[in-house]
Amino acid sequence: MQDFSGVARPLAQALEKRGYHKATPVQRAVIDPALTYSDLLVSARTGSGKTVAFGIAAAPGLLEDKDHMGKAGAPLALIITPTRELALQVMAELQWLYGETGAKFASCVGGMNVRTERQALQNGAHIVVGTPGRLRDHISRKALNLHQLKVAVLDEADEMLDLGFREDLEFILAAAPQERRTLMFSATVPKGIERLAQTFQRDAVRVQTDAEKPPHSDIEYRALLTTPYDRENAVTNLLRFHEAGVALVFCNTRAAVARLTARLSNRGFNVVALSGELGQTERNQALQSLRDGRARVCVATDVAARGIDLPNLELVIHAELPTSPDTLLHRSGRTGRAGRKGISALLVDPRGRPKAERLLRFAKVKYIWGHAPSADDVLRRDEQRMVAQVAEADAPTVDEGGMVEQLVETFTSAQLATAFLRQWRQGNCAPEEIDVPPLESRGAKGERPTRDGEAKPRNEFENSVWLSLSVGRKQRAEPRWLIPLLCKSGGINKRSIGSIKMHTDETRVELDSKIADAFLDRIGPDRVLEKSIRVKLLDSAAAKNPPQERDHSKSKRDGKFKGKEDIKARGKPQGKPGGRYAKKPDGKGKPGPGGKPRFKAKTKPKGKLEQG
Repeated sequence: MQDFSGVARPLAQALEKRGYHKATPVQRAVIDPALTYSDLLVSARTGSGKTVAFGIAAAPGLLEDKDHMGKAGAPLALIITPTRELALQVMAELQWLYGETGAKFASCVGGMNVRTERQALQNGAHIVVGTPGRLRDHISRKALNLHQLKVAVLDEADEMLDLGFREDLEFILAAAPQERRTLMFSATVPKGIERLAQTFQRDAVRVQTDAEKPPHSDIEYRALLTTPYDRENAVTNLLRFHEAGVALVFCNTRAAVARLTARLSNRGFNVVALSGELGQTERNQALQSLRDGRARVCVATDVAARGIDLPNLELVIHAELPTSPDTLLHRSGRTGRAGRKGISALLVDPRGRPKAERLLRFAKVKYIWGHAPSADDVLRRDEQRMVAQVAEADAPTVDEGGMVEQLVETFTSAQLATAFLRQWRQGNCAPEEIDVPPLESRGAKGERPTRDGEAKPRNEFENSVWLSLSVGRKQRAEPRWLIPLLCKSGGINKRSIGSIKMHTDETRVELDSKIADAFLDRIGPDRVLEKSIRVKLLDSAAAKNPPQERDHSKSKRDGKFKGKEDIKARGKPQGKPGGRYAKKPDGKGKPGPGGKPRFKAKTKPKGKLEQG
């Protein structure tokens, strides 16, 4: 307890009961007696113990050398956080920290019952925790009075500015007494935070802790190349390969969160979603299911996952690239906390590799390039875990001994091993087959059709067959949607598809002869894919000859002349006799090309109009 020697006695007792024996750098910094009554601008990275730090820092002004807070009235401390989840998480942390002081708490966050919050404020609270929008609403409606406020804390101040809460923060702080103490905690200190500090803090002391060190030293960053159509398959294989206690998957939009959540749920994962479209009760239930182990995977957007702290979070997957280095650090900072190791995996399209490299370079993190785990990689890892579990098995208990002896006497070792292996595999979803882009193709644009419409060869086979599809350039056929359609309809993977040749009304696709029969059986005797695309198997002679293109040069009007030469010979049409553009019998108007007359512009009538 030497590290907490300067902490108020009730808080030191709570820390001891909680099992804290060593203060983190940011906690040691705020314990300094010289900073007891100073405004602080603290830069400390996510997971560094900031909540306990500002709880310790606020205690001298709240307790005033006492062990008990006294009767609750108007709030003495106000904690402002960017999100609802973080507000509830901070309040839970401070409740055990101030448990010995008898402090009363109230929360004011969006999505919760306003009347319940207003009643809690009327009954009195020593410490109020909330989000900017809801706090401003309570102040505007005279439900929250800050005239006795002694300490104001802005947690994750940089995130609040990023989310557009500057005006709300200025309104809230302007409603508080000027002699209050203001503590700002932020992972980064951009110019916006500095301007806010200059406006609402008095001679603030800049406290720099481990934020100036290389960020996220306990996190291993991996950039994994994967094709766009394999992105969701790569997420599945990553989850299966690592089997993390809790994994967090980030998407950029709500629609992507909903789609990936449904996909993982269908694969048998215990998954929950966090996005802005969910109500507060649903979000709380999702977080609770992750904390108590009922769910192991969370798919979320950036805003929904800001500031949440999940135990045993070992893996963060960026299914889509973050928009900025700060977002990358905030996402990844959910893991690798409190000295625990974590993995942050970015799925990168080969075409987006330069952007990913810039993002990682600006974030100043060390990273390793690689590929998402293949199906074989996942199965090998499963076998390693299975063998390790057998090796770690203890001797059978008294209750198990009789059944073990019966099994050994009845079945052979091969039968028992086979049953165990099948039972082991039955509990896991099958890994996905994925393509492996070359690592050396930096910034490669991937497979695209060439100018003549023929796609670059995908694979080379010893023996292959050719299929004819009843769509071509005229129907806007493209390999990017034909390949997934063929794989889905025929139950094959992309490695079984070779060259693709695009023609006007036909597309020819090369298939590995080993899977051709199974493909044709799968699509059925009618041989029709989605969108009424007909499939025909070509013989070797037809496959070598290109299809005859249609002659589209005939005029649709009369079908008698072709090309520009015939048009020139006929001359320009002058319009039908007596038609709209025919020359008028009185000679007015000079007919233009095609018999269309050109008329002079109308002029405004001279003189004034009479008003009737």
